[in-house]
Amino acid sequence: MNVGIRPSGGVKKILLWTATFCCSPRPFSINPSLGGIDEVFYREKVRKIVVEDRWDEFQSVGFFGSVLSPVLMSRTLVELKQEPALALKLFKWAASQNGFRHTTESYCIVAQILFCTRMYDKAHEILKELVTLVNSFEIGKGQCSSILEVLWLTRNVCLPGFGVYDQLFSVMVELGLLEEARGCFLRMKHFGVLPKLRSCNSLLHELSKVKGGELAKGFFCDVISAGIIPSVFTFNIMVRLFCKEGNVKAARYLVLKMKKMGVSPDVVTYNSLIDGFGMLGESTMMVSMYDEMKEVGCSPDIITYNTLINWLCKYDKMQMAFRYMREMKESSIKPNVVTYSTFIDAFCKERMLKQAMKLFIDMRRVGLSPNEYTYTCLMDANFKVGNTGDAMMLVKEMSEAAIKLNIVTYSALINGMCQEERMKEAEGMFTFMLKHGVEPNEEVYTALMHGYLKTKRIDDARKILKEMRRSDVVKPDLRLYGTIIWGLCILGRFKDANTFLDEMRAQGIEINQVIYSALIDSHLKAGNEKEAESLLDEMHKGGIDPTVVTYCSLINGMCMMGCPEKAMEYFDYMKGTGLKPNVIIYTSLIHGLCKNERVEDALNLFAEVLEKSLIPDEILFTVLINGTLKNGKVREALDLVKKMREAGLELDLPAYTCLISGLSRCGQFSQARDYRSEMLEKGIELDEVAYALGVHGEIA
Repeated sequence: MNVGIRPSGGVKKILLWTATFCCSPRPFSINPSLGGIDEVFYREKVRKIVVEDRWDEFQSVGFFGSVLSPVLMSRTLVELKQEPALALKLFKWAASQNGFRHTTESYCIVAQILFCTRMYDKAHEILKELVTLVNSFEIGKGQCSSILEVLWLTRNVCLPGFGVYDQLFSVMVELGLLEEARGCFLRMKHFGVLPKLRSCNSLLHELSKVKGGELAKGFFCDVISAGIIPSVFTFNIMVRLFCKEGNVKAARYLVLKMKKMGVSPDVVTYNSLIDGFGMLGESTMMVSMYDEMKEVGCSPDIITYNTLINWLCKYDKMQMAFRYMREMKESSIKPNVVTYSTFIDAFCKERMLKQAMKLFIDMRRVGLSPNEYTYTCLMDANFKVGNTGDAMMLVKEMSEAAIKLNIVTYSALINGMCQEERMKEAEGMFTFMLKHGVEPNEEVYTALMHGYLKTKRIDDARKILKEMRRSDVVKPDLRLYGTIIWGLCILGRFKDANTFLDEMRAQGIEINQVIYSALIDSHLKAGNEKEAESLLDEMHKGGIDPTVVTYCSLINGMCMMGCPEKAMEYFDYMKGTGLKPNVIIYTSLIHGLCKNERVEDALNLFAEVLEKSLIPDEILFTVLINGTLKNGKVREALDLVKKMREAGLELDLPAYTCLISGLSRCGQFSQARDYRSEMLEKGIELDEVAYALGVHGEIA
């Protein structure tokens, strides 16, 4: 490959010959036959010109005007090989001359000279410049490995040394020319010259990031077949790759292989295995890897503990996670921001904000500064429980700590504001985000869409959708369509919802159980029984299995419409499919049966709840207490109150209201007064029903 002189006029054919001469596959000669010109450029003369910057003397003899300039440059550089600084000076000056470009051969000669004299950084610069130049020419794309051929042909310029070939290989990796680097490796193997293991590891590491991982696996085999003995770092790259793919079996096999080769797994190896098993939900194997590493004398580090804690928190094993935090401290490893943030996130997801805030305060007490992830977790959790003021205080804290808001933080903020129907603030935050160069993602657009639909601002919702369609980055997805359809259904705009369903189908987006369930629920709430049943048939025909949520909507809808028989049919059918009814379904069905004076059936269902070890909540108890009292079953109602308290549940305002009004209707005024007094002692205020009863003296 030649990137030499730019041709002009009638000398193109001669220049073509010159270029061929400079890069043809022939042994390099330091004494080309150049006639009289050879006598002019003897070594001392050249040296004086370069040392004294008498560059005009090169011009006076027509150095750059000659079609043989590339050959002369190669010869001249070789003459200066004992003085690499002068060779480099001449090379750089020549490159600055108009109409002149060095050949690949000149670059390779300079690189050889610089490397032989241990000017490694300069040699690296020259090779990097050459590879970049060759790769920038269209004809050169994918041809970088041809540089190796020329470098090989110039090997006799200095004493033979193979480090320069490793440097060329490293440059290709550095510039991201990964496939070219692999091609270079195979060609080097042919020459009997191989890159250093460190350079091979660099390429392997970069290839492991390429989707699919096949290139990395292929190169790993190349390295082994070339007879290069892999190090623990080499194996760790592959173990990590297999673990990321979820193929822990292959990762374990590789670890056994490395042990047989006398390479001991280190903390990085075990951390990858722990993470791999964690990703698959295999917490027992994850802990087993931790125990194994300690048994072989490999000390866990902060990453080991953070990985264990992360997955244990994700699988709701908080107690176990805290055990490892204690163990970590006992090993004199201090928890860092990641450790605390992981626990804070876990508590936030469980709506345990007090515990999350306690850890937040504790981490700052020990001198750790929360990062954007810590703040985002707390902010999002506060919004979800309605603590808007606290969430905004955290935003202020972030700003004061000079922590930049990222897209995840903006998403949490905008979503929280939209949930609270604070659309003006959400819009302001959206504008602020754009102003600071942060591109909105699907979550941001979906949150705004949800907010606009919730506040019945249909036109604004349409604008957001239009803006998304114009965007090259974000396209409407299943989640966004689901939000739109949900919003339109709430507003009773079923015709518009159907239009979006058709649009989804046209774009090849499959309608899932969540969207079907939302549609069924909305139609039943609107009294459209036939449409709901038609959608259920559509699900069955499309091979989409209804979920517990779907059946919950059907059962609740039928109960609301006064059709408990149909609700029971769906309930039985659901159990027949293997789905297990939850407390919400039992509550809906019990409520429907009570409304239709089928209290005995409701009590039988409640007994089934207890048999199945489901935990009834306050709502279920209240529904049944209300139903039994309406049917004059005082003893059963009071028995339910007893069971409720035994379950550790406190009577709340709705429960007290049902008891006071129900007992009064049944003529049990004394007991009604007792519950009224108990309620007031707890500081629970009367609602209109209980207050009215008290005012009229029925329980006074």
